[in-house]
Amino acid sequence: MLANNTCKHIMIERYVFCTFLALIFSITSISAQNGRVNEYNNIGWYNYFGTFRLSKTWGIHTEYQWRRTEWISAWQQSLLRVGANYQLHPKVQIRVGYGWIETFPYSQTPINAFGKDFTEHRLFQAVTLTDKLSRVDVLHRFMLEQRWLGAYSDASLQREDRYIFLNRLRYMFRLQVPVVKEPEKAFPYAAIYDEIFIGFGKNLGENIFDQNRLGILVGYQFDKRFKVEGGFFNQILLLGREVNGVNILQNNTGIIFNAIFNISLQRPTEE
Repeated sequence: MLANNTCKHIMIERYVFCTFLALIFSITSISAQNGRVNEYNNIGWYNYFGTFRLSKTWGIHTEYQWRRTEWISAWQQSLLRVGANYQLHPKVQIRVGYGWIETFPYSQTPINAFGKDFTEHRLFQAVTLTDKLSRVDVLHRFMLEQRWLGAYSDASLQREDRYIFLNRLRYMFRLQVPVVKEPEKAFPYAAIYDEIFIGFGKNLGENIFDQNRLGILVGYQFDKRFKVEGGFFNQILLLGREVNGVNILQNNTGIIFNAIFNISLQRPTEE
C-alpha cells in the first residue's frame, strides 16, 4: 500500500511538472507572435521576507521588495506586503493579507498611459503546498488577488483621481535541492521557480495573460531562521492596453536577491 501511494504521488508530481513546462513553453512563445512589440529592460529585485511564528498554527508575514531598473539606478516598483499565516497541515499553509505597491514610469512604453507613477492597493489570499521528493523540496503556491490600481482621468493631474478594480490569479512552482549529499544545519542549495499571472473579471483590458516570472537561484541556508539566495531573473510582462494598434511585451531580465527570515516568537514550551 505504501509503495502504491508513493508511485501515485510521484505520478501526480510528474504530471504537474509537465503541465508547468507546457505553460512556460506557451508563455515564452508569446513574444514571437505577430502584432506585438518587444521592449527590453535590465532589472534588479532586492527583497526581504520575514515570517514571525506566534504559535504552531499562526504567524505573521512581512515583506518588502525594492524593484529597480538599469540593475539598480532607477525605480521600477516598490512593494510592501503584510499578512497572516495559518498552518492548516504540516504541508499546507494559508495566507491572507494586504499589499501596497508603487509603480513608476520605466521602459520605452510606461505601464501608465500618461507616463505617470501610480499606487496600487491589493488584497490577497494564498495557499502554499510543500512536499519532498527524495532530496528535492517541491512547492506549489496558488494566489488570488483583488487589485485597486490608481488611474488618471487627465494627463494634467498630479495625483490619481480614481481606482480601477482588477482580479488576478497566480500560480508558482518551485524546486529546491541541496548541493551537498548530506545537508546539515547550514548548507548551500540551488533552486528554480516559475510563476504565471492570469487576469480575469471586469475591467480586464486587452489581455488575459498578465506576466510570467522565472528565477534560477543559488542560496545558502545558515539555519532554520535565516537564508539568502540570488541569481538570474526574467519577467515577461504584457501591457493591458494597445499602443498604436499593437500590444507591448516587456522582457525584463536581470538579477534577484532574497533575504529570508523565519523567526519563532513562541514560548520554549510551545515549540
